[in-house]
Amino acid sequence: MSKSCLLFDNDGTLVDSEYLCNLGIAHAFLELDVTLDADDLVKHYRGMKLSEIMASISRQYSVELPDDFISSYRKRVASLFDKHLTPIEGVVYALDHLHHRKAVVSNGPRQKIEHALNVCQLRGYFNDNIFSAYDIGYYKPNPQIYLDVAAMMKVSPNQCVVIEDSKVGAEAGSRAGITTLFYNRYNETLSLPHVTSFNDMKQLPKMIANVS
Repeated sequence: MSKSCLLFDNDGTLVDSEYLCNLGIAHAFLELDVTLDADDLVKHYRGMKLSEIMASISRQYSVELPDDFISSYRKRVASLFDKHLTPIEGVVYALDHLHHRKAVVSNGPRQKIEHALNVCQLRGYFNDNIFSAYDIGYYKPNPQIYLDVAAMMKVSPNQCVVIEDSKVGAEAGSRAGITTLFYNRYNETLSLPHVTSFNDMKQLPKMIANVS
């Protein structure tokens, strides 16, 4: 069956936000006298649910998070996005050459997704096909997030292609039985059914044509 619907992750796949998000975490924890390296945070936590990341770090360093910690962090990241966020290299070319229906499927909140897409001028490729795990109730690596989005897009899973940059996202696509293209910019080892790695977004149109 030909592929008619492309399901993109957001952070690290469409927008180059992973470092900025983790820089925001490092800045937030520095106020609690915890020194973290943003690059290390990207390697360890990329794609994970924010509350699980914060809980893991707070346990590791035995610090209690203030009630406004997450909301303060969100404001900090929004400011970093306004100043520094750019699209992933090659993704505009890829989107311009892909004429399929497209959706964004992210573990982040919808407001953050929309902000990032607007800053990078990518919103028009997706219109209102923006899906947040906070609204759906399932977070990657749970495959149900992709199965639910496919249903909401009124397509079967085998008509979809998932495009992800994190192991948890690729696992979600794989477990859903959906053809998954893993943007492997860190040359990670990943062996999962239905998953193919690539490292250049400009390759994406040709790769999707080959799986159609």
